[in-house]
Amino acid sequence: MSQQDTFYTLSTPKSVGKVILVGAGPGDPDLLTVKAMRLIQQADVIIYDRLVSGEIIALFPPHCQAVFVGKEAGNHCVPQQQINDLLVKHALAGKQVIRLKGGDPFIFGRGGEELEALLPFNIPFEVVPGITAASGCAAYAGIPLTHRDHAQSVQFITGHLKQGQDQIDWLSLARAKHTLVFYMGLNQSSAIRHKLSAYGMSLATPIAIVERGTTAQQRVLTGELAQIETLAKQAASPALIIIGSVTLLSQQLNWFKQQTDSINIEQPLQCCG
Repeated sequence: MSQQDTFYTLSTPKSVGKVILVGAGPGDPDLLTVKAMRLIQQADVIIYDRLVSGEIIALFPPHCQAVFVGKEAGNHCVPQQQINDLLVKHALAGKQVIRLKGGDPFIFGRGGEELEALLPFNIPFEVVPGITAASGCAAYAGIPLTHRDHAQSVQFITGHLKQGQDQIDWLSLARAKHTLVFYMGLNQSSAIRHKLSAYGMSLATPIAIVERGTTAQQRVLTGELAQIETLAKQAASPALIIIGSVTLLSQQLNWFKQQTDSINIEQPLQCCG
């Protein structure tokens, strides 16, 4: 059965809608782009993920239909094929559909896969990039991902591989003067430590885990590669693992913690490091 056959025998309506893939950023609603905010307000349907923050969900207009399709490790609330089907269904019904994803939809967001699902139906689409979690969370944790004295390059790696395949070039990742950012890596912390140390990275390499970055619940846990599993057990998803000497700068540059501490003196954030 072809993909077209999974839907309807109805002919395509005269006025086909549109799917707009929108990045919601890492959580702070002030980090939404102006374009993203405008399109959210104009949406007929918003199909959104678990990583879209409550503050952003509160901005949804009352007239739109909001559809939650959140997924998390080990618990796929809505299968990917069903999400693809929803996008096609609402667009063929003539709706303007916002597919809202945390961070940036083209960085570990399956955005490309979802747009490919629209092609057989000739559904028009658009992409509005968002601030990816690595950039936003690192900035709010006071960790510059590159720095002339610490790192001349940065690499983003997913902790979730398709069908469990490990296609990561660990030798390349273990080189010096390099910052690593692992998305969705808490459950893989043991493998990360083992692989990096096996390919030559020192277990004394500084690391940070940024939990719920850019939100009022943000915590920054710092330590060394040898401690990554212990720190990962203390952290809650969503969280990023950042590896490299740039994480040492967080103690001096963590402006967001200082700002939230000054606002919430009675309930300060408990940050390690």
